This record gives sequence, C-alpha cells and structure tokens, in this order.
Amino acid sequence: MTKDILLDLLSSWEETYKKGQLTLWIFLALKDGQKYVDEIKEFIETKSQNTISCEEQSLYRNLRKYEHIDVVSFENKKGNKGPDRKYYFLTKMGNELLEIFIERNIKLFFSNEINNLLKK
Repeated sequence: MTKDILLDLLSSWEETYKKGQLTLWIFLALKDGQKYVDEIKEFIETKSQNTISCEEQSLYRNLRKYEHIDVVSFENKKGNKGPDRKYYFLTKMGNELLEIFIERNIKLFFSNEINNLLKK
C-alpha cells in the first residue's frame, strides 16, 4: 500500500514538473537553431531521454503565446514536400530571457552545496 501511494505521489509530482518544464525545453530547442514544430517535438523528446513528451497542439499554442510577447518569431521556408513551413527561432529578447532564466534557476544546481545534496 505504501509503495502505491509513493508511486502515485511521484507520478503527480512528475506531471506537474514536466508541464512546468515545457517552456524551458522549447527555448532550448530554439537556442539550438531554427526548427519547425516536428523538429521541436523531436528535440524535446530526444534530449529529455523521452521523459518529456508533448503534443503538437500544445507546442503550437505555446509558440503562438511566445510570438505574441515577442520572444519567438518564425520564417516561412520550403519544407521537404508540400507547403512552406514555419521555422521558429528565439528573438533577441527570447535569447536574453532564456539566459536570465538559466542564470537564476538552472545554474544553482551546479553549486557545490546543492550538488552535494543531490548526491546524498
């Protein structure tokens, strides 16, 4: 019984964690270079070792939101076949936002104090 409760709690925590991480993963995908939605999805799933998955609709919704606040933009380019595709990229402000976020929220995990806690 205790193991089931633990697994339920862990699953709930991970779902919340993963939803909160989507913006970071999208920005990292675009920091890597211009991508269309399928490439962003593939980047996130591959680089997160399949711990983060996302639906295309969720990506489109987030990308529209980021476009609206001018941290992401796109260019139409020829795809492999069919109509042009939107290739998304971080704007100057998007790159600055990502760098500040990393400095304030990610790099702290590399401090000796936090690293030692993670090792315990």
